[in-house]
Amino acid sequence: MTAYAKGFRTLPEERHVESLPVRGRIPDWLDGTLIRNGPACFEDTRPALRHWFDGLAMVHAFTFSGSRVSYRNKYLESSARRSVAATGVLRHSQFATDPCGSYFGRVFSFFLRRAKVPNANVNVALIGGRTLALTEVPLAVQFDPTTLRTVGVTPLGDRETRHATAHPHVDPETGDAITFALKFGKNSEYRVYRHGTHSSSPELVCAIPWQLPGYVHSFAITARHVVLVVFPFVVDPLTLLLRRKPFIENYRWRPDLGTGIVVVETKTGRVVGRHTTEPFFCFHHVNAWEEGDDIVFDLCAYDDASVIDSLYLDRLTTTGGVPLAHPRRYRVRDGRISFRQLGSASLELPRINHAATHTRPHSYCYGVGSRAEDGRDFLDQLVKLDTRTGVATTWYEPGRYPGEPVFVAAPEGSAEDAGVLLSVVLDPGQNRSFLLVLDAASLREIGRVVVPHAIPFGFHGLYTT
Repeated sequence: MTAYAKGFRTLPEERHVESLPVRGRIPDWLDGTLIRNGPACFEDTRPALRHWFDGLAMVHAFTFSGSRVSYRNKYLESSARRSVAATGVLRHSQFATDPCGSYFGRVFSFFLRRAKVPNANVNVALIGGRTLALTEVPLAVQFDPTTLRTVGVTPLGDRETRHATAHPHVDPETGDAITFALKFGKNSEYRVYRHGTHSSSPELVCAIPWQLPGYVHSFAITARHVVLVVFPFVVDPLTLLLRRKPFIENYRWRPDLGTGIVVVETKTGRVVGRHTTEPFFCFHHVNAWEEGDDIVFDLCAYDDASVIDSLYLDRLTTTGGVPLAHPRRYRVRDGRISFRQLGSASLELPRINHAATHTRPHSYCYGVGSRAEDGRDFLDQLVKLDTRTGVATTWYEPGRYPGEPVFVAAPEGSAEDAGVLLSVVLDPGQNRSFLLVLDAASLREIGRVVVPHAIPFGFHGLYTT
C-alpha cells in the first residue's frame, strides 16, 4: 500500500464537533467558514468504484469564531448515495464507473436516467445567493451552508447538455456567474451560459460547434472575454452509446489535433478568435486578463492526459505516483499563440488572491505540488509561486499530504499576499487530518486545528463569511 492510501478510504461517520484542539494560534480576524468538498465513500459498492473522481460526495465545514474552530461533515444526499446506502448497489454512472453493462442499459442510462441529484463531489460555489456543490454535469446540488443538509438541485445548463464545468466564474462587471456545458451529438457544441443573480434558469451566451469534443474541466474569463481551451483528449459522441465503457474511457489522446483556444466576447457571445496550438492537457486554469489587445492566461499544464489513468484507485493505493502539472503562461496576440513556463516547481489545485487579482495580473499563485519531481510520490507540499521571478516557496513535512490551499485576505492588508492559507492535511501515520493555517507571505505555520479522523483527499472549497 502507498503511504497516502488512507486518503482514499471511506469516512463513514458524520460528525459535529463544537471545538477542535488548536496548536499555535488562529488569527483573531478569521471569522467565517471554510467549506470543502470531495469524495468520501469508496468501498462497499456494487460495482466497486474505480476512480478517485467516482467517490461519493461529502462536504466539510470548519467555522472560525474567535479562537474556537468547530467542525461538521455530511454526505450530500445524491441519487447515487441513496441507492448505495439502501442496497449497496450503485445505480447511476460516474466518471469511470458504469453500472449499466449492456448496450441497451447504456443507452437508457445516458439519455433517460440522469441522476435526479448528481454526485456533486468536485467544488463549492455561491451562485444566485445559493451555496452549491458541483461536479461535471449541468446540475448542481444546493445545500445549507450551516447544517450542510442537502436542499435541492439547480440547473447549470439545459436539457440537451451532458457534461459541464465544475468551475464557474463571476463576471466582474455584472456579478453574474458564467459557466459552460457540452452538448454531445452529431453536431456537438460547447455552450456558454450566464446565471443572473435573480434568475432561476441560465441564459445562453453562445454555442461553439466542435466536431470531436475534448474533455474540458475548467475555463477562464477576463474582464470582457471567455477563454475556452479544448485539449486533444477527445471523444466521438457515438462511442458513448456503442462502447461498453464508463464515460471517461471513451476518450482518446489525439495529439495530431492540437489544442484549440476559443475567445468569446462575454457581452455579445461573439467568437472573436479561434486558434490551435501544440497539444497538452490541463485540469485547472489559474487566472486570465487582458493586456491591450492581448489575452493572457495562466494554467497548470501536463504533457498529455495520462494523469487521468494514474488516478484510478487501484494504482493510487498500490503502486502510486502521478504525473505532475507545471504552471504556464499563454498569450494570444494577433492570432498567434505563445507560452512560457512559470518556474520549475510542480503545481496543481491553484488558488490566487481572488478578490484582488481575478481577471487582473497576479504576482502570486498558491497550490499543491510534489517534492519528488519524478512523480513517484503523491502531492506532498504546498507551493507559493512568484509568477514574476519563477521562485517557489514551499511548506513540507515528511509523511504529510496537504490539499488545495484556500487564500483568505487579511482585513487590514494591502499587499497581494497579505493573508493566510487554509489547507486540510492528511497525516496517515496518525490516521487523522488537520487544518493547517499558514502565513500566505512566508508560508510560515501559524497554527493547526486537529481533526479526530482522517479526511479523504478532496478537491475544492471556499471560504465564506
